[in-house]
Amino acid sequence: MALAAAPSTSTKLYFPLALLACFILLTQASSHGFTADLIHRDSPLSPLYNSSMSHLDRLHNAFRRSVTRVHHFIKPTMTSLSSSSAAPNIQSNIIPSAGEYLMNVSIGTPPVEVLGIADTGSDLIWTQCKPCKRCFNQNPPLFDPKKSSTYHSIPCQSSSCTYLEEAACGTLINGDHDTCEYSYRYGDRSFTRGTLALETLTVGSTSGRPTSLPKVVFGCGHENGGTFDESGSGLIGLGGGPLSLISQLTKSTNGGKFSYCLVPTANTAASKISFGSAGVVSGSGAVSTPLVAKNPDTFYYLTLEAISVGEKRLAYKTKSPDCEEAAVAANEGNIIIDSGTTLTLLPPGFHDDLVSALETAINAERVSDPRGILSLCFKSKSDDIGVPVITAHFSGGADVKLQALNTFARMDDDMICFTMIPSSDVAIFGNLAQMNFLVGYDLEERSVSFKPTDCTKH
Repeated sequence: MALAAAPSTSTKLYFPLALLACFILLTQASSHGFTADLIHRDSPLSPLYNSSMSHLDRLHNAFRRSVTRVHHFIKPTMTSLSSSSAAPNIQSNIIPSAGEYLMNVSIGTPPVEVLGIADTGSDLIWTQCKPCKRCFNQNPPLFDPKKSSTYHSIPCQSSSCTYLEEAACGTLINGDHDTCEYSYRYGDRSFTRGTLALETLTVGSTSGRPTSLPKVVFGCGHENGGTFDESGSGLIGLGGGPLSLISQLTKSTNGGKFSYCLVPTANTAASKISFGSAGVVSGSGAVSTPLVAKNPDTFYYLTLEAISVGEKRLAYKTKSPDCEEAAVAANEGNIIIDSGTTLTLLPPGFHDDLVSALETAINAERVSDPRGILSLCFKSKSDDIGVPVITAHFSGGADVKLQALNTFARMDDDMICFTMIPSSDVAIFGNLAQMNFLVGYDLEERSVSFKPTDCTKH
C-alpha cells in the first residue's frame, strides 16, 4: 500500500510506534467509525526520520527500546501527597519515551491542534496547557483553556477523578479547592502535573465534516518535563483503562472495537488502524482468543498456551515461586499484546526451549549478537536460512502462524537474529510478531482476533 495523495475525505493524525514507532494519519471518518494510516517513525514520511541512520541502526535502536519498555508494564506504585502539598498526588512509574507514537488531534472550541505521544500502555490523555509554570519546549502552540468555550474542570467528587485512585483536591493553578488535580511521574523521571478536565476532542476531515467527541476527560498539564520531544505536546493514552481514548470512544461511537494492520518494517507504505465498525476482524482465516481481565486494566492480556517450531510443540512455562520450572498455560493472562514493543519477550526457560528447537531446525552457523540484545543469531548473507513456521497457540484455539518476517530480522550484512528474547519480568507479544496480520480488539466481547493479511494492500 503506497501513500498516495490524500482524498478529499481524509484528515491527518500523526502517531509514531515506539519500537515500531509510527505516526498516524486519519484517512476516513464516519458515525460508524474511522480508519487511519500508521506511518513508521523511521519512514522517510515521518517527521522524526533521520536520514543519517541506516536501516540496521534504526532496528537496533528499536530493539533497545523494547528492553527498556519492560519497566513500562511492571505495576506502578502509587504515592499519596497531602492535598495541601504544592504538587497533587497521583504518581505512576511509567516510561513515556518507550511509547513513541505521536497522534495529532484537535482539542477545544475553537479546535486547537495538539500533538501527543500515543501510548497503548497508559490511559490518561494530557497536553501542555497555559499558564505553564514549567513546560518542555514544544513546536505546536500551547493549549489555552481560557480560550475554549467547551473546557470544564472536573470536581474532586466526580467518578473520573476517582479513576486516578488517589486524586487530590488542589490549588495548583486557579485556587479552586474543588478541582481534581493529577500528578504522574514516569519511570524515566518525566512528569506531568495539572488539572483534570472535560473538553471536546475533534478528529475532522478535509471534506468539512469533522467528528467531534464532546466531554472527553483529559489532563491539562501546567507542569511537565523530562524526555518528551519538542515535536509533541503531551500524551494520548490508548490502553484499556477507563480514562483512555479507546475506553472513552467505546462509550460514544466505536462500540469497543479497533484494529490495526502493520506493514513489515522494510516497507515504506503506511499501516492502518481502524475504530468502530471499521475495526471488526472476521472472515476466512480469522482466529480469536479471549482478552483476560487483570490488574492493571490498562494492558491487554492474552493466554499463550504453547509455541510450535514446525511440528514440535513446546508448552508455555515459567518459573514458579519456588523457582522450579513449571508449565503454566492454564494461568490466564500470561502475556501482554503490545503494538508499542518491537520484540517479543518470553520467560527464560520457555525461550531457551524455543532457541534449542530453532538451532536444531536451522542449518546455519550460530553466532553471537555483538550488541548483546538478541540471544540467537546465525551467520548468513542470504535471507533464506530455512526458518520453520513458528505457531503461537493462544487459548480458545487461536493458532497464529508466524512467518520468518515475524520472528527473524537481519541485524548485519552477514547476520540474521531471532526477534524473541528472554525476560523474567513480563511476557510481551510484540509488533514484529504482529506484522502482516489484521489484529482486532473487541473490548465488549473481550477478545482479540488475528487474520493473516498483506498489510501493504489493506
